[in-house]
Amino acid sequence: MKRRSFIQKTALSSGAISLGGAFSYASNATQPIQHQFNLKYAPHLGMFKHHAGDDPIDQLNFMADQGFTAFEDNGMMKRDVALQSKMAETMEKRGMTMGVFVVDKGGNMANTLAAGKQEFIDIFLDGCKRAVEVAKRVNAKWMTVVPGGYERKLPIGVQDANVIEALKRGAEIFEPHGLVMVLEPLSDSPDLYLQNSDQTYMICKGVDSPSCKILYDIYHLQKTEGHLIHNMGLTWDEIAYIQIGDNPGRKEPTTGEINYKNVFKWIHEKGFTGVLGMEHGNSKEGKAGEQAVIDAYKHEDNFK
Repeated sequence: MKRRSFIQKTALSSGAISLGGAFSYASNATQPIQHQFNLKYAPHLGMFKHHAGDDPIDQLNFMADQGFTAFEDNGMMKRDVALQSKMAETMEKRGMTMGVFVVDKGGNMANTLAAGKQEFIDIFLDGCKRAVEVAKRVNAKWMTVVPGGYERKLPIGVQDANVIEALKRGAEIFEPHGLVMVLEPLSDSPDLYLQNSDQTYMICKGVDSPSCKILYDIYHLQKTEGHLIHNMGLTWDEIAYIQIGDNPGRKEPTTGEINYKNVFKWIHEKGFTGVLGMEHGNSKEGKAGEQAVIDAYKHEDNFK
């Protein structure tokens, strides 16, 4: 009886082990496979908060789980130092590239460099110096700069020269650290100095520094000039960073008029290995809207 009891117990134990292995394999098999994107698309905080919650670290982990390999945060300079460090640690752990944050020089229309006023230049240069410390902390390479508005009382050539000279001073701060300020032409107001890609190209050539390049925001430049692939080709050697948003509405790709699948394919074929910031809103609310963003990028990135 003892021998029979031992055999029965052994058989039951062996069965349990076999079943456990089968259950374990089934569990692993149901884990979602991380999507492999062709390009480094970079979401921002809040884009997936209904799935991930309000905590920035949880949001970063959710982005990585979906296959996104980059992240951008316009407001990084204003975040608590401890949070900056924790976000950097999470990105490093998850293999994510840090995209742009905005150099703190005041709002987009403030402290216009076109005016040539020393007080405005000093505010800009102070922002550049502080940006270096933040960039080191979060492993960033690119920082967004908006030169401000027009100085209508000055001839445009003088304004151009003022902007170039101020940006040369900023580049001198970034160059020793291998950092790059990226100039963003915007469509928000006719009073903004920087609006078109050819104008930004001219400014970068004037500054003549590896630390001063173009941020080509597809949404803004579709509004101001269109002809996207052609104009990107003309200015390509100065483009260091790209941002995304469909038009009209500034939502995810597939919601407007831009053929993002073709644009992404062209960018990929150019050998671009930098970051494409997802600087747009979600077209729908809640989890369904967040999933729509993820699905849109999977669809438009499927260009091979």
